[in-house]
This record gives sequence, C-alpha cells and structure tokens, in this order.
Amino acid sequence: MLSSQPRRLRKFVLITIIAALSVPWLAQAEEVVTPGQLIGVKALSHPDWFKNSFLDLAEDVEEAAAQGKHVILIMEMEGCPYCYKMIQENFANAPYRDFIQEHFDVIALDTKGDRKVAVTAEMSMTEKEMAELYQVRFTPTLIFLDPDNRPVARITGYRHLDDFKLVLDYVQERAYTQQDFNQYALARRDADLYQFRAHPHIQDLDDLSQVEDTPLAILFEDGGCVACDALHDGHLADPHIRELLEGFTLVRLDTRSEAPLIDVRGKTTTPKAFAEALGIHYRPSIVFFDAGSEVTRIEGDLYRFHFGGFLEYVAGRHAESFPDSPFDYINAKAAELMAAGQDVFITDD
Repeated sequence: MLSSQPRRLRKFVLITIIAALSVPWLAQAEEVVTPGQLIGVKALSHPDWFKNSFLDLAEDVEEAAAQGKHVILIMEMEGCPYCYKMIQENFANAPYRDFIQEHFDVIALDTKGDRKVAVTAEMSMTEKEMAELYQVRFTPTLIFLDPDNRPVARITGYRHLDDFKLVLDYVQERAYTQQDFNQYALARRDADLYQFRAHPHIQDLDDLSQVEDTPLAILFEDGGCVACDALHDGHLADPHIRELLEGFTLVRLDTRSEAPLIDVRGKTTTPKAFAEALGIHYRPSIVFFDAGSEVTRIEGDLYRFHFGGFLEYVAGRHAESFPDSPFDYINAKAAELMAAGQDVFITDD
C-alpha cells in the first residue's frame, strides 16, 4: 500500500505557493525609481560684444593688436555653472565692462567642441584638441594672448570681481613684460585687507615633510586676500566640510612670509618661495598632497558640492580610479545619487 503522505505534501506545497504569491512584495515587480535631477546646470550665453571669430587666432591677435588690444580666450563647457557665473558677473554685468570692451577682444571656445581653430599659421586643431594643448582641466579657463599670439596670463576657475580686474590690469598695462603676476599683485594689493582667521583644523607646522599618515591640504592666503573671509565664513564653517577635513592635515601658509619652512620634499624654503614654486597666483588656493606628491588643487571659487567633492576625492584616494580630474569622480558620484532618485544641487543658489 502506498502511503498517503506524498499527496498531503503536494497539497501543502501548492497552498504555500499560492499564499506566497498573494504577498505584495513577492508578487509585484520591483518598483522603478524615478531618477533625480541635476540642479544648477546653466545654459551659456554671451554678450553681443564678444568677438564672432573665424577661429584664426593669428588673425584675431593681429586685429586686436592693431587696436591696442589683447585677446582673451574663454575655454568653457556647456552647462558649467562657473562659466555662466563668470560670463554674467565678470563680463556681461561687470562694473568694468566698458574697460574690457576697450582693451580686449573676447573669444569663447568649447572645450568639448569640434570646430576647427587655426592656433597658428602652421597648426590647426579642434576646440577640444586645443583644450588639451593648453592643458585645460577645469572650466572656465581664461588664456590671455599678447600681440605675438603667446599666452601671458591664465585664470583657472571663477574669480572674484576685484581679483579678475587685477589680472585685466596686469595684461592691459603689459606689466607681463617687466614682472610676473605675483610681483605685480604684491605691489597693488592692500597688505592689511585680510586678517588671518582661526580654524579648529588648521595646524601650525614648519616641516611639511613630516606629514605621512594623512593627505596634506595647504591653504595659501595672505593679507591682501579678497576672498579669504568668504571661504572661512562659508565652506570652512560648514559642518559637513569640517567633518571631511578631519581626514586631512590642514596647514595655512602666508604667501608673503619669509619664515623658514621645510617643504613636502624635505627642502628648506619659505612659504613665499614655496608658493611661487607651485605657481600659486590666487588667494585663497588649496593644494592637496599625498605621500609628498601633489594630487590636485583648488585655485578658484567652488560651490559647496564641488568643494566637498574635492576633499572626498583626495581623502578617499579616488585619483586611482579617476586620474584625469576630481570632476570625473564628482560627476560619477552625482550620477549614482541621481540613479538612486536623489536630486543633486551643484550650486549654492
């Protein structure tokens, strides 16, 4: 005689399956997440007095020189909030807009663009190839050309109105034929404009080569810094930024100081000479080192999402996965957040 147990077991399994299918989280398909949005992307537009160039730079420079002008190349990227801010605040609505029009021809170029540019009579390339030629890593990057089509000044990132005007004066006066920008700025800036601010994470070190256990963040300031107070009142006072800074050794150097200093390589120098060796032209600037090698730097005003992203990039050693730019890491992070349904605010508006 066959046992009746198999029949009862089949009945039990069937009832169990039906019951399971009646449970909503098992029966229904996985919910589709609505992607988040990227908030703060800006569509670029230019003042009508920007030059409508045929992209023959030698010709543009020659035409500008005939009128006693210099050429400014704005290397920009569509959607870049810093490009938008600089064009609107430092050009279109600048208090010295007439000065720019009188002394400069301004040409906008797309760092991802495919338009052909004749850089010289012998060399032509696309806009994006030109961005590589000039080693443009961040937008906007402004390149000032002299009458011989040679770069004589450069700005990376957004600059405060007063700082930008100083660069304009430096080029317009042709001071580049006599001195570098740091020498020019030192003579022009009020040395008592800014008083150094205390911060709980800033350490007083005179031997940078001893920093081994954490990445090193060097904040370069001086008494003539226009934007330093804003940095301390803004990003450096933010709780999330302060939490990120716990993963760093943060040191401030006065770019006018001649005090003894051991740099990251163990060389005896001064804060002033070290800043000059690094090519620091903007205050405040932050240069990040890890194991004695520079990782990246901040040389312009950043919104908080990007400022924090730079700190994460260095502290998390994401340069190993994103060697070209911190913004590659930041963009990947933003994409991940949006895929999870979060809106990402890339500006502080």
